[in-house]
Amino acid sequence: MSTPSSYRAAYAGKRVLITGGLGFIGSNLARALVALGAKVTIVDSLIPEYGGNRRNLAGIAGRVRVHIADVRDWPRLPRLVRGQDFLFNLAGQTSHMDSMTDPQTDLDINGRAQLAILEACRLHNPGIRIVFASTRQIYGRPDYLPVDEKHPLRPVDVNGINKIAGESYHLLYSRVYGLRATALRLTNTLGPGMRVKDARQTFVGVWIRRLIEGEPFEVWGGEQLRDFTYVGDAVEAFLLAASRPEAVGEVFNLGGPPPVTLQRLAEMLIELNRGGCFVVRAFPADRKKIDIGDFYADDRRIARKLGWRPRTDLRRTLAQTLAYYRKELKHYV
Repeated sequence: MSTPSSYRAAYAGKRVLITGGLGFIGSNLARALVALGAKVTIVDSLIPEYGGNRRNLAGIAGRVRVHIADVRDWPRLPRLVRGQDFLFNLAGQTSHMDSMTDPQTDLDINGRAQLAILEACRLHNPGIRIVFASTRQIYGRPDYLPVDEKHPLRPVDVNGINKIAGESYHLLYSRVYGLRATALRLTNTLGPGMRVKDARQTFVGVWIRRLIEGEPFEVWGGEQLRDFTYVGDAVEAFLLAASRPEAVGEVFNLGGPPPVTLQRLAEMLIELNRGGCFVVRAFPADRKKIDIGDFYADDRRIARKLGWRPRTDLRRTLAQTLAYYRKELKHYV
């Protein structure tokens, strides 16, 4: 099992750029890097639909630099990447439904902007170390479970197609141009700082918000199996991947504790909240078309190569997330 001390020396005093750094995972990564002694710069568009929230930096805001900038603003990218030792590239459009109703914007952010970021690195900072936030969504409906990295890529929505493009650009630039890039395929990530205003990032955020507000929430289907990763465990995977030379040019799945059905997940939230209720409903027609059914990841490859394993069980993940939003909900709605 890896420990923070195994990668502490990699970041102390180093310059680190996080795109999407006011968002859920990016801000948690920023906290960890500040604690490790890194000089952190954040880029975020703060466009309301995309999850950035200044509250996510509470307590460390004075220890990081923040640039409010959109990665689609290509002329600004060279100045942002120049001089950085590490780039954690988490800028993205995450909503599956938005990608279907506005596919051009999804392409601009998850495809064209990713290529522009890599070009800026190639031309202005070819020695930078990059980790890209990819997604399990690129697999689509699984042929087998758990899903390993050899599974066919067959996404069910525009977002998945564009995320394949973004990931592929990173791997191509690593292979052809020597940019040292790694892609992590994230599963459902939960924890403090996640979007709860709507389901653009995760449906669980909506469940938690409604639960705290004393309102029933809806579970669509309910029998689908899913795995969930605590954000602190995901952050450790990013830090490990960027610090280990054997991760260059590689793709790794992240996973979580044993999968549960969505109905069981809802029941666990009710138990931990000591109250609340939910209603099981059929999928809305537009959502059913892009639902992937059961999904959980095989994360043995990253365990074998980098020593990463999720350390936080699902009950603890949900309990910590609920506790955070009981105090902080007003800043996220």
